[in-house]
Amino acid sequence: MRKRTLGFVALGAAASIFLSACGGDSGSGDSASGAAFDQGSTEIVNASETTGGTLRYAISSDFDSTDPGDTYYAFSWNFSRYYARTLLAFAPAPGQESTELVTDLAAGMPEPNDDFTEWTVKIQEGLKYEDGSAITAQDIKYAIARSNYNGGELPNGPRYFESHLDQEPFNVYETDDPLAAFTAVETPDDHTLVFHLKESFSEFPYVLTQPQTAPVPVDADRGALYKENVLSSGPYKFDGSYEPGVKLDLVRNENWDGATDPIRTALPDEITVEIGVDQDEIDQRLVNGEIDVDLSGNGVGPTMKSQLITDEAAQANLDNPYSGALRYVNIHTPVIEDVACRQAIMYAADRDSLHRAWGGDSGGDIATNLLPPTLDGSDPESDLYPSEDNKGDLEAAQAKLEECGEDDGFSTNIAVRDGRPNDIATAEALQEALKRVNIEAEIQTFPAEDFFAQYAGSQDYVRENDIGLSVSGWGPDWATGYGFAYKITAGDAIQETGNYNTAELDDPEVNELWEEALRTEAPDERANLYEQIDTLVMEQAAILPVVFDRSMFYRSDELTNVYYSAAYMMYDFMALGVDRG
Repeated sequence: MRKRTLGFVALGAAASIFLSACGGDSGSGDSASGAAFDQGSTEIVNASETTGGTLRYAISSDFDSTDPGDTYYAFSWNFSRYYARTLLAFAPAPGQESTELVTDLAAGMPEPNDDFTEWTVKIQEGLKYEDGSAITAQDIKYAIARSNYNGGELPNGPRYFESHLDQEPFNVYETDDPLAAFTAVETPDDHTLVFHLKESFSEFPYVLTQPQTAPVPVDADRGALYKENVLSSGPYKFDGSYEPGVKLDLVRNENWDGATDPIRTALPDEITVEIGVDQDEIDQRLVNGEIDVDLSGNGVGPTMKSQLITDEAAQANLDNPYSGALRYVNIHTPVIEDVACRQAIMYAADRDSLHRAWGGDSGGDIATNLLPPTLDGSDPESDLYPSEDNKGDLEAAQAKLEECGEDDGFSTNIAVRDGRPNDIATAEALQEALKRVNIEAEIQTFPAEDFFAQYAGSQDYVRENDIGLSVSGWGPDWATGYGFAYKITAGDAIQETGNYNTAELDDPEVNELWEEALRTEAPDERANLYEQIDTLVMEQAAILPVVFDRSMFYRSDELTNVYYSAAYMMYDFMALGVDRG
C-alpha cells in the first residue's frame, strides 16, 4: 500500500478555544478587554464562556442564497454553519491552524481505498433536525445530489461533486427516485456513505467540508424556495422566514446536541441579520456598538479604514490579517478573444493605482501572479508584465494592440458588484489606466447577490452586453493550489450560469495540468504543477491580479472569542459571543 500523504488533522471539541487566554503584550492603546492591534489574527481575543444575548450582524448586499446547497460566497459558507452542519469542517482555531480538517457530522475522518477513487465516511448516530427527526446518511446523499444535479434550479455553488463523482447526469427534480438514480454515492446503512470517484483525487476530503454536505431530507426540499426556511441541523433555526433584501433572524434549536458538535459553541441566544444597509452606515454602527459584526467579512470600507488607521485609541480593536485571497479582474476571453488584446490590458494596467484603490499597504500587497503566497506552488516574484514603478508599460501595451489589429484601441464594459466600494474603486483605477492606450471601459454595477448567477457569471449576459472585464475576489475553498484556482481557471468548471471561471479560460494545456494534478499524490509534485498553471494563466492574460488581500476588521469590546479564521478569510462566526456587562 502506498503512503498516504494527506496531512489531515482531527482536533478536539470547540470548547477548547476557551483554554487559550488572550495573553501577550498588549502594548499601547489597549482596549478594555486587554487586546492589542492585530491580536485576533493569531490569537483568541476576549475569551469568554458567557452565554445569552443577541449577536447582531448587518450587510450591505445580501446572501447569494441561504440554502447551503446553493451558495458560494465565503461569508455565506461561514454563516450557514449556524443552521447547517457538514460532514467535515475546518478547525475552530486562529490563523493558519484553521485550515486543518476536523469532523463535524462525521464520526471519523474519511477512509480511502488504495488509489483514492473510493472514500467511506461514517456519520454520528443520534443526530437530529430541529423537528426532532433523525439525520441519516441518505439525507446527506440527497443534499449532494440536489446541489449538483438540479437542471439549473440551484445555480450557485461549486460543482466539485459533479466533476469528480462517477455519476451519469440526471435531474433530481425530474426523477421519481433521485436516491436510486444517484449511484455514485452508496448508503449501505443509515450512518455510512461510500463515494465512488471517476479517478484518483487525494484532496477529496476537503470537498466534504462544503455546505452541500449539510443534510436535506427529500421530503423537505422545495427547490429554489428551500432558502426561505432551511431545516436546521445546527444549533440555530430560522425564526420566521428569510426575507431577501431585508433580514434573517435565528433562534436556538432545542434539538441540537452540543456534545456531538466539535465546531460550534452556540453562545448567543439569538442572531439577527440586517440586509441592505449602506457600507458606511455599517462601519459607523460597528464602531458605535450598534451592531457586532459586518456579515460580508471584507472588513471596514475605505472611509472608515482611513479614520481608524490614524485613530490611536482604536488600534487595539483592529485586526489587519492577510486573508489568503486574491483581488483581481477577470478578462473575459469570449468577449476579448485575441490574447494580444488581453495582454495589452495587462501591460496598460497601473498596478500602483490599483493597489491604492484597494487601500495601499493596509489593503494588501501588489499581486503579479495568480496563487497567493500562503500556498505551495506560488511564486510571488513571477511578473510577466513588468513596468517601472508599477505604472504600466504603455509602449508594450500599444505593441500588443497593434498585434491584435486594434491599433486605435477598443471599447468594452467592466462589471462590478454594487455595494463593494473597493471593487468600484478598482474598476475606476483600471478605467483610467486603460484610457491611456485608448481602451474605453464603461463601468456597470450589478447586485452582488446575483452577480455570478445572472450577470458576470452568465455566459449569455456577458456576450449580449459586451462584458469584457469584471472585478472579483477569490479565496481558496481549501489551502492548496487546487482548492484555490481550479474553479476559476479549469475549462470543465465553466457553467452557463453561476459561473466562477468568469474569464471562461478553457486552455488545453492548463486543463491537462489540472488532470495531472488529480492523479498526483505527492504534495511537492502537485505544487510544481500549480506553479506551471499559474504561469500559463498569466500568459493567456485571463486574469489581471490586483492585490493579495489584507482586510481591516473592527472588533468591539463586547464581542467575545474573536479570532481570524484563514479557512473562511474572516472571523470565525461559530466562536463569537457577546458580553454586554
